Amino acid sequence: MRFADRAVPILLAAVLIDTIGFGIVIPVFPALITRLGQVGIDEATRIAGYMLVAFALAQFVAGPILGSLSDRFGRRPVLIASMLSFGIDYALMAAAPSLAWLFLGRGIAGIAGAIYGPASSVIADVTPPDRRSAAFGYVSAAFGIGFVIGPALGGVIAGLGPRAPFVAAALLALGNAAIMAVAMPETLGREHRRPFVLRDAHIVGAFRPLFDQRIALPLLAVAFLWQLAHQVYPATWAFWATIRFAWSPGAIGLSLAYVGLIMALVQALLVAPVIGRIGDRRALLIGLATGAAGFLAMAIVTAGWQVYAVMLVGALSGFVGPAVNGLLSRMVGPERQGALQGGLGSLGSVAAILSPLMMTQTLAAGVEHGFPGAAFLLAGLLALAALLIVAGRVRGPAPLPAHP
Repeated sequence: MRFADRAVPILLAAVLIDTIGFGIVIPVFPALITRLGQVGIDEATRIAGYMLVAFALAQFVAGPILGSLSDRFGRRPVLIASMLSFGIDYALMAAAPSLAWLFLGRGIAGIAGAIYGPASSVIADVTPPDRRSAAFGYVSAAFGIGFVIGPALGGVIAGLGPRAPFVAAALLALGNAAIMAVAMPETLGREHRRPFVLRDAHIVGAFRPLFDQRIALPLLAVAFLWQLAHQVYPATWAFWATIRFAWSPGAIGLSLAYVGLIMALVQALLVAPVIGRIGDRRALLIGLATGAAGFLAMAIVTAGWQVYAVMLVGALSGFVGPAVNGLLSRMVGPERQGALQGGLGSLGSVAAILSPLMMTQTLAAGVEHGFPGAAFLLAGLLALAALLIVAGRVRGPAPLPAHP
């Protein structure tokens, strides 16, 4: 595997370490919330949804700001500062004496974690436009591998107590910051930097250069609907698996490790050759179709082994993110990549604000009415809507790169 710049493998390693830290804490959230809040698992599901909203709201505000700051000062300092903040935040949550502290910690994590713009902009800085979809696939693969290691490790560390994974995550984040400070070069040349203007550091300002592109708005709608659907996993997985199959934290961690592994394999091994052969649009159609099928099948599974079979089919949904991002990144110049990627992160945050409320409440209502797969049914319908938009509106040649 050859990379366009030595910054790319360093960035991928940083994404991997960061995702391991994030994944470590997932299996213990149900136990920690029920303990601190002294509530049952059904009420803990709703509380977890509110925490995800707090996290996403902070990311919505911070995403375009961090992206625009990286257009002004470069990618490296913004990424390092975010990793340092992550480390401090995980330490805060490890010591949280109440649910209010956990909510505060999730808010800080949302601000620090709004690094989608700077991280993806490193790829756009050093990769030719026609190869960006594949490169974004490698970033997604790093996330997938992180979820292989993180939740599995979290399930093991959970044996030391529900706070132990947060300590491990803090150490990983601080170590990540140190590695980036020592090894990662800057990828945005001074000639491509632009002034930071606060009034433009929001989601509308981030997407303004796209408004005259014919397929841009349909693609943004597809990205939003897909993110709404895909949030069913972080919003409900641990609770759904506990309710549906009485899985332990260790079993939940192993299931997330499995899906992370197969997604990473798809994104590392299939995204580049498939998109190179059939193009972004067709790969996007395949990703949305298999993703929708996976959600709908998950709604009706009756045994744990069926979950693993469905995940195998749904792994081809890994084409969606790289294909959309690759198409959109061609529409702006290098001086706007941070803002664009930050805007995409902010769009994802809007989905992450709305979807946890939708998915957790749908899960809870479904359980009350004897249908625990209700949240996955909703996710499948959203993915089908995105598929119809691509089939009907995203046509014609790929857009040319915008002039600076």
